Amino acid sequence: MTQPFELPHFYTPHPARLNPHLETARAHSKKWARDMGMLEGSDIWEEKDLDSHDYALLCSYTHPDCDADALSLVTDWYVWVFFFDDHFLETFKRTLDRKGGKEYLDRLPAFMPMDLTTPLPEPVNPVEAGLADLWARTVPRMSMDWRRRFAESTEHLLNESLWELSNINIHRVPNPVEYIEMRRKVGGAPWSAGLVEYATGAEVPAAVAASRPLRVLRDTFSDAVHLRNDLFSYQRETEEEGELSNCVLVLETFLDCTTQEAADAVNDLITSRLQQFENTVVAELPALFLEKGLDPASCADVLAYAKGLQDWQSGGHEWHMRSSRYMNGGGAAAGRSQPWSPFSFGGLGTSAADLESALATAGALRFRSGTHLPHRKVGPSRLPDFFMPFTTTLSPHLEGARQRLLDWAHRMGILQPQPGVPLSDVWDEPAMIRHDLALCAAGIHPDATPEQLDLSAAWLAWGTYADDYYPAVFGRTRDIASARVCTERLSAFMPLDATTPPPEPVNALERGLADLWPRTTGSMGLEARREFRAAVGAMTASWLWEIDNQIQNRVPDPVDYIEMRRATFGADLTMSLSRIGRGRQVPPEIYRTGTLRSLENAAADYAGLMNDVFSYQKEIEYEGEVHNGILVVQTFFGCDYPTALTIVHDLMTSRMREFQHVAAHELPVVCEDFQLSAEEREALDGYVRELERWMAGILIWHRDCRRYQASELRHPTGSPGRVGAPTGLGTSAARLFRSVARVG
Repeated sequence: MTQPFELPHFYTPHPARLNPHLETARAHSKKWARDMGMLEGSDIWEEKDLDSHDYALLCSYTHPDCDADALSLVTDWYVWVFFFDDHFLETFKRTLDRKGGKEYLDRLPAFMPMDLTTPLPEPVNPVEAGLADLWARTVPRMSMDWRRRFAESTEHLLNESLWELSNINIHRVPNPVEYIEMRRKVGGAPWSAGLVEYATGAEVPAAVAASRPLRVLRDTFSDAVHLRNDLFSYQRETEEEGELSNCVLVLETFLDCTTQEAADAVNDLITSRLQQFENTVVAELPALFLEKGLDPASCADVLAYAKGLQDWQSGGHEWHMRSSRYMNGGGAAAGRSQPWSPFSFGGLGTSAADLESALATAGALRFRSGTHLPHRKVGPSRLPDFFMPFTTTLSPHLEGARQRLLDWAHRMGILQPQPGVPLSDVWDEPAMIRHDLALCAAGIHPDATPEQLDLSAAWLAWGTYADDYYPAVFGRTRDIASARVCTERLSAFMPLDATTPPPEPVNALERGLADLWPRTTGSMGLEARREFRAAVGAMTASWLWEIDNQIQNRVPDPVDYIEMRRATFGADLTMSLSRIGRGRQVPPEIYRTGTLRSLENAAADYAGLMNDVFSYQKEIEYEGEVHNGILVVQTFFGCDYPTALTIVHDLMTSRMREFQHVAAHELPVVCEDFQLSAEEREALDGYVRELERWMAGILIWHRDCRRYQASELRHPTGSPGRVGAPTGLGTSAARLFRSVARVG
């Protein structure tokens, strides 16, 4: 059968190695599978099926250094997860039995108790028997924190099978952002990352497990694993199985390009994700170790874990190059005539055949991301015909809110330089008027009382000012240490205990937050206050990520940019506020579902990219920014502005249609699964309408304010030699928009 494309030159810097305990793991896993009832009589597998799959070989490549017992246990986990996948397919997917599938999945968490003394249900199938056995053998060596994290990733992996069952008959090719997000969940690589901790004996310390650098390591690992699989499995999935969820096909459809061009683009994305992994290890882990005060042993554990993820990448690639299951003729596999040996010069680094070409490709990507020329002339931003199916109105209290917001900004000291802080004259009164953030608040919350509208507008002003302040004061001076101190101090102005007095504010940024926090959280309970504080913290932490990139003059890769854009955008904050307002009506577990997160992410992506379109000239020509979606696309694909604009606009439209699809087809399934009452369903429908109005209001604000007009960009904002409105909340798509005004 003719291959649909030549395999590209892979970026493979780490050699693959084979664990010497391969045969022990093979024998053990076969006996274990039979003992659990997975072979003869299961109606799923026979012995020959397990032999042909050879999960012991996969695990021996991906975990080359662990001892025989650990390798056997890890192999058993992979036997179990693949058996589960086939068992769920045959029992529920082929019969479209969603109700039975949900009942089946709902039982499985009971076999993963945090306390091993907790009685378990009686297993009724091999999946339950296998999970009970594996959990009991694994968790005694691991901390309670790891148990919680691994149980959660296992539940996500299992529950996404239900998502697939719900969408099995939709017959649509997803957009790239949606695809990568869902691929992480259904592909299982985050789950595999948890087993890396076990196999390496290097558990990630709880103090850093949820941090951005560790999340990036997991996500880049997952993306590279899954995208590589898509390249090798494209022919089988598209020609034999009719599969629509493959990134090559996704990019073929989305970019309207040839299969070869799409395959090359997927490989570029793999390379970019691997380089993001490397950049995180080198540039972010040392700072994280210092920030959290990790001892040397804990630092060594994190680095050993990172190496374990690299070993998995190398072994996974070699597995794909050798497995008869995948397309691996030509390209990297062409010309291999000698059998591979762990003692030969070979493995992952040389299985790419043309190493010089592979490294040249990788080097070109790295070079492009770090050599952006700031302040180049690009001309007025071009505005496409935005797809906006929703409408909103403006609050009748808008005019009064404009004046009251200006008065508030003067009282907080936002419209003047900060004493003793160079480059801090980021705003003055004319700039405040041009930004017209009260207009944004009026569009996203047209039903607000005057007090609610004032609070919403003030949050918008504070967030915009803060995001302008960081690059002006810390980015231009490359002072990341002071930026971290500033961020840390901000948390002191958000006390969880309302009786705890904050410190004395020393600048407008602190003074504004000290004013807004009690006005917003006065009626909140402790959990709501904690959630709100975490959301504000996610936004302020994202500004440090922007400063890091500014210092490195590094244009982010597309996946990292889109995901961090939601944080710089303030989406977590605004959605947290909206959840707080509806907490009594909608069960909190609804907000934790993948369905609702996909709805919120689609809305956040649409609005953030919309801002990038409007602010392109301001950010690129006048501010020398590296954080703009059009620039990210230009840099990654090596294309011009019109082409990048077309891609970004198409992505915006795709995200809007994804929002509509989730609201119409997936949320009703969630309502059924959780058996929501009529009142709860009405509240959830109201939340969807708020998101619709939120997007429409942001578009009105972008079109009607003067922040992005070319004529306004020529006016200085206060300090000599500076032109244009500074980067900020408008630049980052107006962070606090829609729901903050509802509190109070």
